[in-house]
Amino acid sequence: MKPTRGARLLCGAGLAAGLLLPLAVTAHAAPRADPPAADGGQELPAMPSSLDPDAQQAQCTPASKEKARTQDWSRQRLDLDRLHQHTTGGGVTVALIGTGVAPQASGLDGRVTVSGAAGEDCVGYGTFLAGLIAGNGGESPKLAGVAPGAKILGLRGTDQLGRGNAAQVAAALREAARTRADVIAVTVALPDRDPDLTRAVAEARSAGAVVVAAAAPEPARLGTDETPVRTYWPAGEPGVLAVADMLPSGARPDGSMPAAGVDLAAPGVGVVSGGPRGTGHYLGAGAAVATAYAAGAAAVVRAAHPDESAEAVVHRLTATAYPADIPQLDPYAAVTTVLGDSGMPEGAEPGTEPVTVRDTSTAEQTTDRAAIALVFGFVTVLAVGWGAFAVRRARARQWRPAGTTMKDDRGH
Repeated sequence: MKPTRGARLLCGAGLAAGLLLPLAVTAHAAPRADPPAADGGQELPAMPSSLDPDAQQAQCTPASKEKARTQDWSRQRLDLDRLHQHTTGGGVTVALIGTGVAPQASGLDGRVTVSGAAGEDCVGYGTFLAGLIAGNGGESPKLAGVAPGAKILGLRGTDQLGRGNAAQVAAALREAARTRADVIAVTVALPDRDPDLTRAVAEARSAGAVVVAAAAPEPARLGTDETPVRTYWPAGEPGVLAVADMLPSGARPDGSMPAAGVDLAAPGVGVVSGGPRGTGHYLGAGAAVATAYAAGAAAVVRAAHPDESAEAVVHRLTATAYPADIPQLDPYAAVTTVLGDSGMPEGAEPGTEPVTVRDTSTAEQTTDRAAIALVFGFVTVLAVGWGAFAVRRARARQWRPAGTTMKDDRGH
């Protein structure tokens, strides 16, 4: 007895499942890099956040001999290519308080002014961060910062080795306020609150500046004791946008310092930028990296919405962020979204999520689950179809094993 058309279709579906099974299982089993290689696997030297305080003589970070070949994940995640079609932050000044900024660094030349010793960046971290804020990428335009049309005011908030202190940060904040910087990025995170630093932050905010600060310091090189969640300063001051680093998945990196009161997360691992010497590239990480990205985002928002107050800019950055445990920075949405009277993106109801999460790791996990569900669905169809076909054949043979001869009632 020939199988029915329905049985043939079911068997065909089962065959398709058999062909798809190896592919689906392979896709599910493939390891997912988290974070992904910053530059297609190319090795780049690491940019330190500080220099060894125990060294007898400080050795400045040498020039990198390597150049990144492709755009790193962080710029893709922040959608900078599309953002720059709307604004590059022209006419805005960002004061960067950290290890200093080399005025003639690649991609920054002509748009950096410095105060005092800030033009000597031995560590290199400040110049690296300046590239993320306002670099034009030099010979690699795909590695431009968030606001490549903005200007940088380099200020020292650390000593030559990169160790910060409250007095230097407070003095730098007052200098930034005096020069009417539009955005102030503080890459130093101090463990103790200082009264003079508190006053300096208030003065900067009164001058109309958006103050962005690292929510946590870099992990100590030594020590394995678990660090409690706590507030760092000046990130903890009222009105300051506290920023933490994140992986492509949106989670904070392993080993990062836990911090309370974080307002925003931004890419902070496997990020590419230049340094104070040469034209090569480095890999950087940390809450200060995320802070630089947030400061660049504040700059493009100020350029696109010049009539908005500093408080409105901070609100715009958080209201348009990807909703998550810690909202994730989206500078393109911050620039282009129309906010309604409620302060939420137009069309969104108060208390609802303003945008849809575009977390790539979640998408990959969903795809994997869908592939597996598809395979099991086909296998189930195959089993049912084969069972139906087998039953029909068995009935046709009057339930005798295949290969036996059927006899009629007369024994013929």
